[in-house]
Amino acid sequence: MLAKRAIMWFRQDLRLHDNEALQEALNVAQEVIPIYIFDERVFNGHTRYGIRKTGKFRAKFIIESIEDLRKSLRALNSDLIVRIGKPEEIIYKLADQAKTSWVFCNRERTRDEVAVQDALEKNLWSIGQELRFSRGKMLYYTADLPFPVTHTPDTFAQFRKEVERYVNIRLPLPKPSNKFAPLTVALDSGEIPGLSTLGFSEFEPDERASISFKGGETEGLNRLEYYLWGADAMKNFHHTHNELMGHEYSTKFSAWLSQGCLSPKMIYQQLKKYEEEKGGQKPTRQLFYSLMWRDFLRFMAKKHGDKIFEKGGMRGEETLSLNEDFDLFQKWIDGKTGIPFIDANMREIKQTGYLSNRGRQNVASFLVNDLKVNWQMGAEYFESLLVDYDPASNYGNWNFIAGVCNETREHKCFNILSQAKRFDPEGTYVKKWIPELEDVPIDKIHQPYLLSSQEQEQHHLRIGDDYPPALVPIG
Repeated sequence: MLAKRAIMWFRQDLRLHDNEALQEALNVAQEVIPIYIFDERVFNGHTRYGIRKTGKFRAKFIIESIEDLRKSLRALNSDLIVRIGKPEEIIYKLADQAKTSWVFCNRERTRDEVAVQDALEKNLWSIGQELRFSRGKMLYYTADLPFPVTHTPDTFAQFRKEVERYVNIRLPLPKPSNKFAPLTVALDSGEIPGLSTLGFSEFEPDERASISFKGGETEGLNRLEYYLWGADAMKNFHHTHNELMGHEYSTKFSAWLSQGCLSPKMIYQQLKKYEEEKGGQKPTRQLFYSLMWRDFLRFMAKKHGDKIFEKGGMRGEETLSLNEDFDLFQKWIDGKTGIPFIDANMREIKQTGYLSNRGRQNVASFLVNDLKVNWQMGAEYFESLLVDYDPASNYGNWNFIAGVCNETREHKCFNILSQAKRFDPEGTYVKKWIPELEDVPIDKIHQPYLLSSQEQEQHHLRIGDDYPPALVPIG
């Protein structure tokens, strides 16, 4: 009698703990074959504006995450089958070859990911196999909501009010403790590609980075343990989460969350434990609301579908004043707008693949509201660069900044000078990323274009040569 086999297709859920699809596969099948596909369209494809969809920072993080996942599976007498190509073709062929009965995966909700899972489902039906979806990737389960996803409130305040009051957050599922049953079919495990195989050059992390991210469930759990218990940085999070520099000013959980190396329910469980042991909810509420906001944007992506990627956003109303000025866009990318606070943030993301939440909001606002450049261009650049890119979060947040979501009828317009003086009062952050402004005095650090010729000579800076003139003066 043939064993009942199943494929476990890992996607953005690169962990063993709290993995609903994995648990279901192990509960149903006698033999489970874990698989990960480096989708060639994701790693080699380009966006509509010609930007590479996945940059080197996220590619490195994903490779490290796959290495860690394979190591964890091997410790359970299993392995991770790795391939490069199109998942809907490769998994279909492996399913046919291995004579499996099902393919299990955690469902994705955005355009490209849905197209892949739909194509795979169609291919599997042709050989009598089933693609079985799980939905346990978020803090909340859709089945627990007090409304259908299509009726999710369009404002976060209302969403939070209804969900926080009525919905309990489930406990995370445990990591499998038993060893996997040995496979009775021979399959080549395949090599995990390096950066060069995926078309990237090797690189060293920038020494100015607040954190050097390393992918994988092991590192994600280590970061959670360190932030809450090792450094006890959580106690100051509600004061520090808007800061720009440092290893502990924010949790940095987002990178591990984005690839599913860390479960949001695991974070929540640890937050509740922290509250019990340290006393009170004040230190943890801000992080809890950040996790809720992440879920909210995912529900918005499900409710509004492809509209989150379109110029008119969730509202379906384009902002006609926005243009596709590639020259301004490139100056924004290169950190050469002549506005130090913006340029410092843009240089950080370009050199590290990461940017503080405060920095992201400011550079996005500047691109849309000051330079009048189409927000989609900025969103695609973030998609490529960010180590913690998540489709729903990235495009949902850009919808919010551009004023094309239903949260607000106006653009989220930041006063850049006010923000710079508030969050970088001494110019420390600016000088860290723009060393050519090292000698500029504090009172002019955020507006160097106000320096007279004599002052420029005195401070060893020539506007137009050493640092660009302001594209749009602020203040």
